[in-house]
Amino acid sequence: MRVIAGQFRSRALSAPPGLDTRPTSDRLRETLFNVLAPRISGAAFLDLYAGSGAVGIEAISRGAARVAFVERDPIAARTLRANLERLHIVQGFRLHAGSVKAFLQKRSSIASPEPVPYEVVFLDPPWDAAAEYASTLNLLGGSAAAHLAPDALVIAEHRRKTTLEENYGALRRTRLLEQGDAALSFYAVEPSAL
Repeated sequence: MRVIAGQFRSRALSAPPGLDTRPTSDRLRETLFNVLAPRISGAAFLDLYAGSGAVGIEAISRGAARVAFVERDPIAARTLRANLERLHIVQGFRLHAGSVKAFLQKRSSIASPEPVPYEVVFLDPPWDAAAEYASTLNLLGGSAAAHLAPDALVIAEHRRKTTLEENYGALRRTRLLEQGDAALSFYAVEPSAL
């Protein structure tokens, strides 16, 4: 696994040991960031179910202003920290150790310490955790929509054979890219929901 482009191009990244974390492949990350290229520079990027941090680190490498990583697994979070340290990334990111649901619900409260809307949100829960997709996308399309900038893009990586809904609250799927066993579903906030 490596960083595809930008400041840290071709630098190696580690993945957590075992099969509990499935990093986004280099090829799929390259496809994702080819689509996101016009949006990344200066963007606030949210990497949910961050695992090794490969997607968020790619965003940093390509010029994202700020990246928030959310990962609850302690082993994956240690690997993510090690990847950031290996690349000498010391600013422009925050790592939230805990569940995605807790992060989204906490940040939705009035007392949130950092009310920063994100232009790009990426989520890649375990493929077999179908309930995580629906729960997270429904939160982002509903009570946690304050996390999203008005023109935000929410991207879910999932198994190609898994069918995600066209709509989750105010989120509407605008694009579906399939590559190998994986797929990327792109969602935007419906203008009528604003």
